[in-house]
Amino acid sequence: MFTLAIHGGAGTLLRSAMTPEKEAAYLQALNDALDAGFQLLKKGGNALDAVQAAVITMEDSPLFNAGKGSVFTHTGMHEMDASIMDGRNRAAGAVAGVERVKNPVELARAIMEKTGHVMLSGTGALEFAKKAGLKLEDYDYFFNQLRYDQWTQVRNEDEFALDHNIQITEKKFGTVGAVALDRHGDLAAATSTGGMTNKRYGRVGDSPLIGCGTWADNSTCAISCTGHGEVFIRAVAAYDVHCLMEYKNMSLQQAMEEVTLRKLVAMNGEGGMIGVDASGNAALVFNSEGMYRGWRNEKGEEVAIYK
Repeated sequence: MFTLAIHGGAGTLLRSAMTPEKEAAYLQALNDALDAGFQLLKKGGNALDAVQAAVITMEDSPLFNAGKGSVFTHTGMHEMDASIMDGRNRAAGAVAGVERVKNPVELARAIMEKTGHVMLSGTGALEFAKKAGLKLEDYDYFFNQLRYDQWTQVRNEDEFALDHNIQITEKKFGTVGAVALDRHGDLAAATSTGGMTNKRYGRVGDSPLIGCGTWADNSTCAISCTGHGEVFIRAVAAYDVHCLMEYKNMSLQQAMEEVTLRKLVAMNGEGGMIGVDASGNAALVFNSEGMYRGWRNEKGEEVAIYK
């Protein structure tokens, strides 16, 4: 059994607020990401390559708040975060607050494989990206009119907005992520985000934090989260799913529901997560109105947005 699951963010995603054209575009983008990762798994490729390929596809789409579609910070820039984790040995790589890197998940992978570190940030991360030969883009590559309009509504206020300002469109936590189990029985997870609109002071959410937004361990599961990052950090959400499976013998579905529908809700944490376990079972759980999501294995597939 080999399985891939993806997400493109969670939040107040209402059918009534979505045009048929926009809905079709999101569903196509999710299918494209599934295709990118699943074809690798089908050919016997490894889970790490599959999750990276799926996330890159979403980073390259302006529809998602990651890579090309990243939101504007308070200073009008784009600071991106990403992480990746190998379930075979808990090797991990992460980057926070990096600018100009076309695909931050590739940088996270390079940090994991080419340095002795787990996380790099800011200008140092950009310096390493250049040294590693990763593709950089000019600032105008990341410009998106919708994201800009969202930013202009809040840039003069001392507040941040969760990806999409609800007055413009739906409230959405726009992280993207992927989890996979390959033919060899190995798990992997990856997560990438542009963070919060109008974020200040180098704010970092859960996406690049191992155990909070991303986790993979061959003995239990691979997890990628999307939501109100501060609460997911406090809940150590991704790792908590692993712990419930390891120490309480919960199933993947049970553990994800315990964290997402009970623990996070009790902390006023909105969002969701995707997971795959060591047997290839997929689970996609969220406490918001919707989550851009999909999964695929040899037995079937599903792509969805709403509850």
